[in-house]
Amino acid sequence: MSALTVDPVPGQGQDWDDLVRIWEETDAPEGCKVEIIEEIVTVSPPPSKDHNTAAALLQRRLYTVIPEHWGIYQTLGLSLPGRGGIYIPDLVVVDGASATGPGNTVPAEEARLVVEITSRANANHDRVSKVNGYAKAGVELFLLLDPWHSGRPTATLYGRPESGTYRVLETVEYGRELTLPEPFGLVLDTRVLPVS
Repeated sequence: MSALTVDPVPGQGQDWDDLVRIWEETDAPEGCKVEIIEEIVTVSPPPSKDHNTAAALLQRRLYTVIPEHWGIYQTLGLSLPGRGGIYIPDLVVVDGASATGPGNTVPAEEARLVVEITSRANANHDRVSKVNGYAKAGVELFLLLDPWHSGRPTATLYGRPESGTYRVLETVEYGRELTLPEPFGLVLDTRVLPVS
């Protein structure tokens, strides 16, 4: 199953509040991910078992290195109004205080680390739109796990956002180690990640 897009009222320029309202009112089946990507409300099917396993394995390792007042979330929305987006990353690390209180999102710039795991149906969102969106929002680190990369699955770590652009800090094929820099200081052995 591929991602479904919900086009807000064709022909009329939508403002941010209209898009957020449409996003909030979209009634998707349980487990589906509803996001706003480049001003389009997008509904993606629930992730595969391998996708969920990769997220769970990484989340378990991250909990061993983060401060106690930080949290790791799998369904927390990140707001990027300047990019016309609300992204729901596969994992996001934020200060726990940011993830409490009213509302469904936190500003993307508050994320310490964002992780996206590509799915066959919407890999280009993660590889292009979200890389650009997270960089423009100033997210410190973005880890892209791409089991659908042509050739061989890869893990790419982006960081040092400057003028809305990331630097590629490291790219490895699955089967090699990738290091998340401080404040994480985590060596990730990608051999443990499932390949779809």
